[in-house]
Amino acid sequence: MVLGELEKKVLNYLWQRSPADVKTVFAALTRHEGGNLNTIQTTLDRLYKKQLLDRTKQGHAYFYSPRVEREGLIARLIDSVTRDFTANDENVFINAFQSYSGQFEAQELDALESMIQAQRERLRLNKER
Repeated sequence: MVLGELEKKVLNYLWQRSPADVKTVFAALTRHEGGNLNTIQTTLDRLYKKQLLDRTKQGHAYFYSPRVEREGLIARLIDSVTRDFTANDENVFINAFQSYSGQFEAQELDALESMIQAQRERLRLNKER
C-alpha cells in the first residue's frame, strides 16, 4: 500500500481530531498551503476505499474517522514495503532494522528493548497454553 503526502496529512489530522467532515478537514489542511475542496473530498474517498477510514452520514455530509490506529497502519506499511525484499532471506529485515536503529537515542533503544521483552513473554505464554 502506498500513501500520498495529502493522504498522510489527512490521516494525521483525523487521528487527532475525528470525526470530521470534508469542510473541516479542508479548512484545517489548506489554511497555510491553499488547496481545493474537491481534492480533499477525493482524498477522503480514496482513504475510505482503501479501508483506512470509516464514514457516517449526518444530514448531507459524511463525517470521517480513522478505521486503523496509527501504529497498526505503520505496521501494515512496513509489512507491505518489506515483504517483497525479505521473501528469500528472513534476516534481511532484522539486519535493515538494526542498521536503521543506529539513529535511535538511548531512551528509544530502552523502550524497544522493553517491547521486545514483552513480546517474548507473550510468545512464551501462548506456547504454554
